[in-house]
Amino acid sequence: MSGQTVAFEFVETTSQYDELNEVLQKLKCQAGGQMPALQEAQRIYGYLPIEVLQRISKELAVPLEKLYSTATFYSQFTFVPRGKYTISVCMGTACYVKGAGNILDSYETTLGIKAGETTGDRLFTLESCRCIGACGLAPVLTVNEEVYGRLTTKKGDKVLATYIKESKAE
Repeated sequence: MSGQTVAFEFVETTSQYDELNEVLQKLKCQAGGQMPALQEAQRIYGYLPIEVLQRISKELAVPLEKLYSTATFYSQFTFVPRGKYTISVCMGTACYVKGAGNILDSYETTLGIKAGETTGDRLFTLESCRCIGACGLAPVLTVNEEVYGRLTTKKGDKVLATYIKESKAE
């Protein structure tokens, strides 16, 4: 798999530019438009690149510092690109006791990244998280919105292999 997380170059498509422009024009005269603008930008780009924050700041006449302050307050926002597949390994007590740490270690080795990083090809983002409320299925991980439970390291490796295979087939 890919090695360490790398600095990603901002690339914007014409459709992304146009879609954000449409959003900003609707919000331009609306009080409190910064939060919906940030949410829409995150949806459109998958993260909040500085170039987009600067554009929102200019179009909505909101200081860049205020946008940054808002975006850092809410955990839904990210300033780094995310992978196509976000893998979250639950490290809550029940999952940890039943071997989630070993699964996370295996994923870090296979993907060549640490928790909190994204592969250079932007296919995988690996995270560790606290309890996701599925303690009866411990240990648990999610891939995007799909939940996988009662895992062992071997079963966890099979889950990851499925997504690696799927990404290569595309």
